[in-house]
This record gives sequence, structure tokens and C-alpha cells, in this order.
Amino acid sequence: MSAQFSERKRRSAVETVRQWWQAWTGNGPAFANPSCSAESEVERIATDIGMSAAELRELARLGPQSADLLMNRMAALDLDRKEVEHVQPGTFRDLQRICTMCESHRQCARDLAHDSGNPKWEDYCPNVATLKALNALPWSSRREW
Repeated sequence: MSAQFSERKRRSAVETVRQWWQAWTGNGPAFANPSCSAESEVERIATDIGMSAAELRELARLGPQSADLLMNRMAALDLDRKEVEHVQPGTFRDLQRICTMCESHRQCARDLAHDSGNPKWEDYCPNVATLKALNALPWSSRREW
């Protein structure tokens, strides 16, 4: 595996979308290449990170802060974001993508602000199964195992 491909695989979905958005809006180096068709670039980036072009466009529209609730939920569960991202990069990207596309942002933000320990988030969060599975693992950052 080439170093460039490996580095591309390690980038988070949000970071990839941020870079794509900069290129798409003309605020980045990729847009300066006139031989690069915008649609083919969208397709290439989407393929690289394992999602559809439509999902990628939606992620870009929602912005890089759209997965912040995931980081807050992970903190409430005592899951170290950096450790999860390092050990399970594909899972972490999927968590970000699913959180970003979730339609329960308002309820989640309200629940996190009011009582982050209340388990009612499990009724609406599309990441609940993955977060519970990650929460059950012996993470080195916890020092509980």
C-alpha cells in the first residue's frame, strides 16, 4: 500500500469533506486545476472514503461541525475520540458520517446539554449499536481494565 493511499485512508470523513468543499468553492489548490472536472472529483473523493457522491455533497453542505454531537456523546461515554479514530479509523468515519446525516440533532443536543448520562439517546441515535460496542471494549485511555 502506498504511503499516499494510506494517508488518504486515515483522514476523517469530515476532514476530507472540508478539503473537498474548499476545492469545490475555489478556496483550495485542487480547484485551480482546469483539467479536473468537478463531478469526477466528487465521485473520486466519495469513492475514496466509501460513500456516495450524494452523501458527500450533503456532508459538505452541513459543514465540518455537523459531527460535533458525536464527539460530545463519545466524551459522555468516556470514549477517547483520538484512540477510537486511531484504532478503528473506518468505524470512526462511519460514526461521523451517520451522525452528520442524522435527523435527531436537536434532540441529541438538548439531551447532551440537559443530562448526558440519560439513556434516552439510545432510542433515536442511529450510532447506538456501534457506540455501545465501542464502549464495551477495553480502551487503554480508560485504565479501567
